[in-house]
Amino acid sequence: MRKNGSLHSGRSFTDRRWLLPFFASLLVSFTLFMATIFGLFSSQNSGDSLSLDVVTFTGLDDSELYSVELDRKKTVEQPVALGNEAPRIAYLITGTKGDSQRMRRTLQAIYHPRNQYILHLDLEAPPRERIDLAMYVKSDPLFSEVENVRVIAKANLVTYKGPTMIACTLHAIATLLKESLRWDWFINLSASDYPLMRQDDILHVLSSLPRNLNFIEHSPIAGWKLTQRARPIVVDPGLYLSKKFDVLVTSERRELPTPFKLYTGSAWVMLSRTFLEYCIWGWENLPRIVLMYYVNFISSPEGYFHTVICNSDEFRNTSISHDLHYISWDNPPKQHPLYLSTKDFNKMVKSGMPFARKFAKGDPVLDKIDRELLGRSKGEFTPGGWCNQGSDEAERCSSRGDDSKFLPGPGAERLQQLMKKLMSEEFRNGSCSSLQYDQTKRGWITS
Repeated sequence: MRKNGSLHSGRSFTDRRWLLPFFASLLVSFTLFMATIFGLFSSQNSGDSLSLDVVTFTGLDDSELYSVELDRKKTVEQPVALGNEAPRIAYLITGTKGDSQRMRRTLQAIYHPRNQYILHLDLEAPPRERIDLAMYVKSDPLFSEVENVRVIAKANLVTYKGPTMIACTLHAIATLLKESLRWDWFINLSASDYPLMRQDDILHVLSSLPRNLNFIEHSPIAGWKLTQRARPIVVDPGLYLSKKFDVLVTSERRELPTPFKLYTGSAWVMLSRTFLEYCIWGWENLPRIVLMYYVNFISSPEGYFHTVICNSDEFRNTSISHDLHYISWDNPPKQHPLYLSTKDFNKMVKSGMPFARKFAKGDPVLDKIDRELLGRSKGEFTPGGWCNQGSDEAERCSSRGDDSKFLPGPGAERLQQLMKKLMSEEFRNGSCSSLQYDQTKRGWITS
């Protein structure tokens, strides 16, 4: 397998005989893609597909396989949430080789007993690292009591810029729905993300918002993204192989779809449960059609949910074009954001964003955030109204109190101001703009 980024052919394809093998390849890719999402295939270094509760391990050496025994809970009907009940968030935290400690720190910083948490270390991480992360979760008495933290035992191979990134996200969402867990919004974070306020602040502000809102930064796809992401025909080796390679790009180009309009934006989202049920259960054909298209798309997490929501009559008006992240970009912006440091601290705070990215491993600014924004001690949970107060200040959140009790602070005030802006009619007017396809320019234009 070569790692080069393109495949070239010495013959012309004017006879279009490449169409049949291409669509056959697309069908196979989509089948494998769906299998990745729902965990139908087993990988060499994994256990049961959808089990997330690690009970026992054998073979702790990296060169050996480990087995996971299941502790399957009885499926219960999803209780109907009361109108005045405080919201709940489902978090997905993803990482790769060497990220387990960062994921552990992020989990401690955003932990709240009301929420749900799924941790996914991709297949590039060695088995020992995944075992250590799972054993940490299993050994924590609070996690064992609340049972709201899960480690993906079946690791997916995630290829940068490939559709396996969105497959990992959909796999986590499908698991949350399959287990009938209680949550209202879904937020995806990476190991290089970190919160800028307490969960009490976030949950307090979200309590006053409609539960059907979707925070997803989006815009019609245009310019270089149209030619470099929408038109290429690509293959993600992560769907077929057990080692990570870059996506393969052919020399051929495809036409833009006409049944739906393409949107792009940030890969970091806060999506409502109702919208994600629509994407997973698919009572209309749109989510499946769009998913088939994005199996063959570069950087699919920056387009799949955006295209579905903006083409759906039911959910289009629930979108707010914002990703709730503070991100620092070059000017003009490049594809990768700048690393944040102490010099960015004041800007992060003034932004009112609940999250920021990206941070280098162990950067001193993380300690400053813990100390000045979260009030969190090293290795401990971020304090909140749910914590039982004890004599030892450092261990006051080691046991669970009333998880519906919030103690909002300055972070809630900052987030409230941000939400006031995002909910304004002026800001929301630009969401999911109406587009028309221009045959001459061969692209979508605003009508």
